Amino acid sequence: MILLTCVLFVVLLIIGMPVGFVIAISGLSFFFFDDFMPPGIAFQKFSAPTQSFPIMATPLFLLVGNLLNKTGVTARLLDFVRIVSGWMVGGMAQINVLLACLLGGVSGSATADAAMQARVLGVPMVKQGYPKPFTAVVIAFSSLITATIPPSILLILYGFVGNVSIGKLFMAGVIPGLLLTVILMGTNYVMVRKMNIAPETTSLPTRHDVWKGFKNSFWALMFPIVLILVIRLGFFTTTEAGAFIVLYAFIIGRFIYKELDNQALWEVLKDTISDIGVVMLLIMSAAILGHITIIDQIPQSLAEVLTTVTENPYGILFLLLVFIAVSGMIFDGSVIILLLTPILLPIAMEAGFDPIHFGIIFVVLTLLGANTPPVGICMYTVCGILNCNTVSFVRASLPYLIAFFLFIGLLVAFPSLIMFLPDTLM
Repeated sequence: MILLTCVLFVVLLIIGMPVGFVIAISGLSFFFFDDFMPPGIAFQKFSAPTQSFPIMATPLFLLVGNLLNKTGVTARLLDFVRIVSGWMVGGMAQINVLLACLLGGVSGSATADAAMQARVLGVPMVKQGYPKPFTAVVIAFSSLITATIPPSILLILYGFVGNVSIGKLFMAGVIPGLLLTVILMGTNYVMVRKMNIAPETTSLPTRHDVWKGFKNSFWALMFPIVLILVIRLGFFTTTEAGAFIVLYAFIIGRFIYKELDNQALWEVLKDTISDIGVVMLLIMSAAILGHITIIDQIPQSLAEVLTTVTENPYGILFLLLVFIAVSGMIFDGSVIILLLTPILLPIAMEAGFDPIHFGIIFVVLTLLGANTPPVGICMYTVCGILNCNTVSFVRASLPYLIAFFLFIGLLVAFPSLIMFLPDTLM
């Protein structure tokens, strides 16, 4: 039966059916044709995520992202990072990376950040003399930071499917997010020095300028800090923190920045309902396939295959990461998290890796596929907005791919980069 499920999955995917329906239909086929599994179990598993308290965090943080994107937060953060980093070599490129780092705690979505930055910063970069392929690559790879900075939607999905503490995952993602920011800024510095392009500003910012920019964007900058504090201090669970942050975002937009009028609020609610529909269909459908992996003992079978190749824990991890990277080139990140977490996480834990350590690496690596063919949703989004050739994008991305794999290597070699905050604070 599992073979029929796999064949149907591939066929439906090839003919262009939406992924949520592909997962649901192929999963249901297993139960309809199996002699011992009544279809009613599939429908129970399909509806189970809607009764999950932790998964309620997903629609709440989707609402938060849409709220903050309509309240002038982006413009204020852009002004602040322009003051802080505009004087550096590759000023506009550095602004892109820092803005992505700050927005990672706002939208939680790599594609949303890439599209916004392509519109706001992409065109000015090209006008200033930056090559289009380089501009597109900087924006697309900067969006990878959102995988780790709270509240990453992918971390929430991984925590739910793998039964891992979402609060600890949020803590664990902070240092890797900052490390990736530094590595990308270093790569920008090396690349832009060869281009002989003047910085965005001609002098270092004064204390007055930095203080003024900080005050103007204070409430936006406090968002990820407030989120981590209310979870760390035990005021709220992750889901309750999501509800609190919705209120926080509403107050900022409505009463402090005064940009969230009734029309904007209506647009936010419409966008959020659409986003929730897409994400929840994926989550509910993946629950069926997740149950199938348990019934057929797929993790155990795959683990046996891997141990025939190598019994070294890092060898097993390497094979898992290669599989994740290849999968990321074919499927969207959320689909990979929902489908592969029940299969790969038990293998990683059996090899001796902490589920939080593995989870951060897993989530970051899934997003790499968003910047590589053939799916490359971030790549195609940015290239479409900037009218950039994808072949040129791939060529220009090689230094950034090297930097990214260096980043992954550091996370694998030094688990404390991930585990320090959750071990210390929780």
